[in-house]
Amino acid sequence: MNRNILVVDIGGSNVKMMISTEEKRRRFPSGPKLAPEETIKQIKEVAGDWQYDVVSLGFPSAVRDSTILKNPKNLGKGWIGFDFEKALGKPTRVINDAALQALGSYEGEGRMLFLGLGTGLGSALAWEGHVLSLELGFLPYIEEGTLEDQLGEAGMEKLGKKQWRKEAGRAIEQLKIAFIADRVVLGGGNAKFIEERPDGVELGHNRNVYPGGCRLWEMDAAGKGPKWRII
Repeated sequence: MNRNILVVDIGGSNVKMMISTEEKRRRFPSGPKLAPEETIKQIKEVAGDWQYDVVSLGFPSAVRDSTILKNPKNLGKGWIGFDFEKALGKPTRVINDAALQALGSYEGEGRMLFLGLGTGLGSALAWEGHVLSLELGFLPYIEEGTLEDQLGEAGMEKLGKKQWRKEAGRAIEQLKIAFIADRVVLGGGNAKFIEERPDGVELGHNRNVYPGGCRLWEMDAAGKGPKWRII
């Protein structure tokens, strides 16, 4: 069955929306005061003329079974347990934003680690039929900080691009080994600054969010359940 799928990617700087019938993405600013009610209002206004049947939504925090478990660092409050399906009036599936991009970046074989280098640090692991959301940003990395403190936007501002690039490259190589990943895909606005990438590490594309959102609604060969298991 053909369905129009609205894909919403909620980030720390912008909320981006995509749909199959339009080539251009639409967006509106987010930020540290953005709450879910205002987000729903803006989605309905900005995408008001789009016709869609279902919604896939990527969110920058821990998500399980389409339920947000934690308020994110870079947005406002009130996200925990928020019912997007009820608010949007459409069948809605919610997933961690890094897992959404990982799902769209996966090419069908092996084990792929996705790292989103942006405002914070997003992470997910994908293998055939499975996507596992990770929270690697919380790992202790330096004496008084975490991996996200070092590799996120604040880390770049503190270290400068040259030193940040060196630290990021070292961390990426170690994480590839730790997760026995066949390949690492880098996403997020700062991934482009990793100019010299080790073997098995490649630059992803933000546009992969859309195929990720579509794959959330794919059914298995028997048509009895989702093709992808989101862990």
